[in-house]
Amino acid sequence: MSIAGLKKQIYKASQMVSEKVGGAEGTKLDEDFKDLERKVDVTSKAVVEVISKTSEYLQPNPASRAKLSMLNTMSKIRGQVKSPGYPQAEGLLGECMAKYGRDLGEETNFGGALVDAGETMKRLAEVKDSLDIDVKQNFIDPLQSLYDKDIREIQHHLKKLEGRRLDYDYKKKRPGKIPDEEVKQALEKFHESKEVAETSMYNLLETDQIEQVSQLSSLVESQLQYHQQAVQILEELSTKLKERITEAQSRPRREYVPKPKPVFEFAESIDQSNGGFTPTVSAPPPARNSDPYLQFGRASIRKPRTPSEQPCCKALYDFEPENEGELGFHEGDIITLTNQIDENWYEGMLRGQSGFFPLNYVEVIVPLSH
Repeated sequence: MSIAGLKKQIYKASQMVSEKVGGAEGTKLDEDFKDLERKVDVTSKAVVEVISKTSEYLQPNPASRAKLSMLNTMSKIRGQVKSPGYPQAEGLLGECMAKYGRDLGEETNFGGALVDAGETMKRLAEVKDSLDIDVKQNFIDPLQSLYDKDIREIQHHLKKLEGRRLDYDYKKKRPGKIPDEEVKQALEKFHESKEVAETSMYNLLETDQIEQVSQLSSLVESQLQYHQQAVQILEELSTKLKERITEAQSRPRREYVPKPKPVFEFAESIDQSNGGFTPTVSAPPPARNSDPYLQFGRASIRKPRTPSEQPCCKALYDFEPENEGELGFHEGDIITLTNQIDENWYEGMLRGQSGFFPLNYVEVIVPLSH
């Protein structure tokens, strides 16, 4: 730094101390200039805040945002062209749904629905990625360029203007010590800086704002396109899920057939580890012409059949009716047979009630006559 430059810095510092500490008044700028300066300051804050909030809107997870920023920086350092993208919440949800849908099996109704929903969420994530790219290119980047170029340039001019004002105020208050020519030059430089700063602020506020409105319009168009595509994708998924519901409701219900209950018998030896009981699985119902003795671990003796006996059966398990027209009973009940509906169902009567019941829940004592 030259001697003249060093002296100028000393003058500005001295004048600043005089104003801050001593209460000295400096040269006042006109109200129009102050109004421009205030509007530029608000514009600068608005651009910075809008860029920040738009990034949060596109990438709401701060941890993922920070990680992505670090990875992008590393990619630039390594010279990689493609950098990793932001993990969209829709994509993460889609991966979860698709995984468990495949684990359940796509042939099942819920498993297939989960896979459909998962693939839809992945498509939404792709559309969201496109929104990120469009908004960054057409809104965030132009605003960032405005801040880095125009607003920083104005800030530079205002800082230079303040320095020249301090220099001029210091010199004009020391007549006799500072030559008049030097005071005159300081005043000319002050007015020159004021004109440059005023012109740049005016251009930003009156001319360049047309571009900012256009950029805001681009943001809205990108959002509109994203939501239209999202609605179309979700409507397709909604139609698929409704079709699955209709198909499931029209499909005949499969009845649950319980496995035979185990029957415990005393074993001959009392030294067994289970306390002398041996579990055995009850045998299937006997055929009509099979030996009826020694069924289910205990002897049962049937009386000879006579023509006067009614067709009947004995309940092997409890049966709870689930549909209208079914006949409920408990294990051991004797049910009068009135008709055989098909190879799986009987019709009978018990305690004055008539209804249908599954064949494999009973043992026929007196069969129906053909």
